Parts: sequence; C-alpha cells; structure tokens
Amino acid sequence: MNAVIVTAGGIGSRMNNSIPKQFLNIEDKPLIIYTLEKFQSHPSIDAICVTCLDGWQEILKAYAKQYNITKLKWVVTGGATGQDSIHNGLMAVAKEASDGDYIMIHDGNRALVSHDIISDSLRICKEKGSAVAAIPCTEAIFRCEDEENTLSTVSIPREDVVRTQTPHTYPIKKLLWAHEQAEEKNITNTAASCVLMQMLGETVYFSAGSEKNLKITTNDDLQIFKALLHVEDK
Repeated sequence: MNAVIVTAGGIGSRMNNSIPKQFLNIEDKPLIIYTLEKFQSHPSIDAICVTCLDGWQEILKAYAKQYNITKLKWVVTGGATGQDSIHNGLMAVAKEASDGDYIMIHDGNRALVSHDIISDSLRICKEKGSAVAAIPCTEAIFRCEDEENTLSTVSIPREDVVRTQTPHTYPIKKLLWAHEQAEEKNITNTAASCVLMQMLGETVYFSAGSEKNLKITTNDDLQIFKALLHVEDK
C-alpha cells in the first residue's frame, strides 16, 4: 500500500481569514479538495489520511463525498504542532498497514502538486529509502539577525542549499521508528519530517519538486495559485 497523510490542521492566521485557508473556496471548490484530487487521481496512491483542524472533520468528510474522494480512509484530528499532526495520522494508517508499505506526507495547502512529483517521490524512496521534494535555490541567501539586518556580510552559496517542499516519502516502518525515537529523545516540534530524520542521523534523499508546487500561506500565494489554475502545461 502507498498511503498519503495530508496535513490540514492549520488555522491560516497569516491570511487574516475566519475560515482556515485549506477550506477557502477557490472558484467554487475548497482548497483542500484541489490537493486531495491530485492523490485521488494518481494510480499509485491507494489511500489518503487527512489530519484535520478540530471541528472541521465532518465538513471535510462532506466535501470528500461531494467531490468523490473515494480514497479518503482516515480523518484524524491534527496535533498542536506539525510533528504531532503527522504522528496522529501515522498512528491511524499504521493500524491497517504492513512493514512493506510506504507513507507519503504532504501539505494540504500545496494544491498544485503534480503527478510527476508524486511519482518521482515514490520512485526515489523505493530506490534509496527516503524522498523529499526539493528545488534549487536561485536567490542570494544570508543568515539574518532579525528581519532588517544580516548576521554577517558573508552570504551562503546558493549552490549549497535547496528549498524543500512536500511530499516526503518513507517506508512506513522507518517513519514509525523516527517518531518512536522522537518520543524517547524528547524531540518535539520539528519543522518537517526530513528535519526529524536528519536529527536522527538519517540520510535524506531529494526528489523532484517544482516552483508551481507552492505552499499557500499568504494572500499573495493565493493570488498566484488562482493564476496558475488557468495555466495549461505545454
């Protein structure tokens, strides 16, 4: 089984909306449904788990029924942190999984993930043991002391860094091990599963990402998403 945990527990505070960003209606469809449709239509994804903002679980289930997201098998409540949310989803999926299964983690507000990105993530993980979608960094990068000042006059060479996205994919037994280790070592609130893996000494392998695979967190991101909805790949 190839399952995906879609994290959708955020409240969207940076958009200043009363509705969580993942439930915003974009051209008469909730944002989260755009994301779920990509995994619903991918032939290699067998099951979907959503870690949902508390109080919105039944709304999500209703939307899934309306838009025929038949692969949705689990809706669980998200945790206080992203790490907690992933753990909640992982525990739900693990009850019906076997050691040979794979688990993918994806941000619910990355609604433009492509089939190629999903396929490459699965391929790299099965070849190398993990996969984290990433893209090259094209901007100059500085360490900063605060929002207005750089910490030093030396920039970080951009060829030495990448920008990670989701999906992240692992054998389910490896991700279960990582979360067990996190509990034993009191590792909490990691920014992403790849950060947790790196802290545990695991090698992280990169798979294909895309500039279009943006994380919609601000109103500017939302405007870009709306524009990209009408762009057809040539």
